[in-house]
Amino acid sequence: MKLEVKRAGRRALLALAAGAWLALAGANAAQAELRPYRAEYSLRLGTAANATRVGKAVQDVTLECDGWHFRRDVRAEVALTPSLQIKVLLRTSGEEDRAGDMLSYRSLLSVNGAERKTEGEVRRDGEALRATVETPEGIDRSVLPGGTLLPVAAIASLVDRLAAGDTSFPLSMFTPDGAGKAIEFEVRKAEADTLQATPPAEKRIAVPAERSWPVAVTILRVGGQEQKPPISVRAQVFDNGVIDRLAIDAGVVTVTAYLRALEMHDVPACAKP
Repeated sequence: MKLEVKRAGRRALLALAAGAWLALAGANAAQAELRPYRAEYSLRLGTAANATRVGKAVQDVTLECDGWHFRRDVRAEVALTPSLQIKVLLRTSGEEDRAGDMLSYRSLLSVNGAERKTEGEVRRDGEALRATVETPEGIDRSVLPGGTLLPVAAIASLVDRLAAGDTSFPLSMFTPDGAGKAIEFEVRKAEADTLQATPPAEKRIAVPAERSWPVAVTILRVGGQEQKPPISVRAQVFDNGVIDRLAIDAGVVTVTAYLRALEMHDVPACAKP
């Protein structure tokens, strides 16, 4: 049972990073209206209004003339049982070109002090995306499954399809967090009342956007391997790419993220259409 809980805790916290790409890539999806930003999130264990705060996440996305630059820092300390605690640190940074054809990144994952560093590069070669990922075990070279998109194009598709009124569709995205894998999602438009209410102790942040959609996302596969049970994610996605009220259910463990601070960055003149 302890092993199952520990695995679920890791799955939930890593899924949090994957889910957060919805926000990052949503900002990247901007062609004219969406903007880069810096967002801070409060992490809580469970979905109750008085759920214990277990950490925080910071995501900073900037747009320069040469493309997008991102930094993410997730820190959490979760007591899954009286005798089982998981302390997680995840730091990822990188650059992505504006065409969605190249991504380079560096990532550090620490679980209870055991560190794992990875770095990699993804480049488009004709119709294919080729990934080169360097891990402590060596260098892994692979061709990503057909239809896999880098975060920019993937969430551009998400925002576009939600805006067009689509209610259910698949999405495949490469995420640089952790080992660096392609993740397959099933996205559904959800009912607004299925989202988690912001706890009274958390200040509700006003997001400068015209529209938003409640979504339910199921993580089906990571790197070609099925998730058993699948990880489910619910969130509010705004048309400017910001995300709020993110709840990740990994089966035994649920982690929620609430927006606690938001700063919209300027778009450089060279990047405007």
